[in-house]
Amino acid sequence: MLQDYEITNLKPTKRMERVKAVVEFILVLFLIQSALLLFTGQAEQEEEIRFRILAHSNAPADQKLKEEIRVVIEPMINQAISQAESKSEIVDNLKAIEATVLETAQSMADGKEVSLEQTAALFPPKRSGLVITPQAPYDAYILTIGSGRGDNWWCSLFPRVCFPDKDVEESDDEKVTFFIWEWIKSLFE
Repeated sequence: MLQDYEITNLKPTKRMERVKAVVEFILVLFLIQSALLLFTGQAEQEEEIRFRILAHSNAPADQKLKEEIRVVIEPMINQAISQAESKSEIVDNLKAIEATVLETAQSMADGKEVSLEQTAALFPPKRSGLVITPQAPYDAYILTIGSGRGDNWWCSLFPRVCFPDKDVEESDDEKVTFFIWEWIKSLFE
């Protein structure tokens, strides 16, 4: 007959419980991120052409100038995009307006040198709804005003990525109600 051995320390320690909880938490986060990547369209990222404006400096006057230039050239860019049906047409349309964009920016730049180049530029990660675009080099137009040492404003040329949908208007007039509360109130009316 076999002897019975006493097994000790079957009870998990507090430290082991904490480690288990942290591992479970990390696994849940990993599963959530995987689900988001699975259900969000990542093919759109390959089609993006972005636009970046670099101000001469962070001085308020230079940042204001950058914003004024953005306001003027944004409609030109949006029109070039809206007239295209594919990325190649977008690229052709943007090449056609490059000179106009550069001339417009130079005329507004108060004598500062302005350059426009198309290159692969590193963009920071961005979240738009459930879609997360990773930090990566993207095909971009970079408009540099003066030395280009100021903070930049960047935008994908596809407005739905950078700007909220202009067609969707949020209704602040709609009153939020709860079914259960409304039901309880109806009992006492």
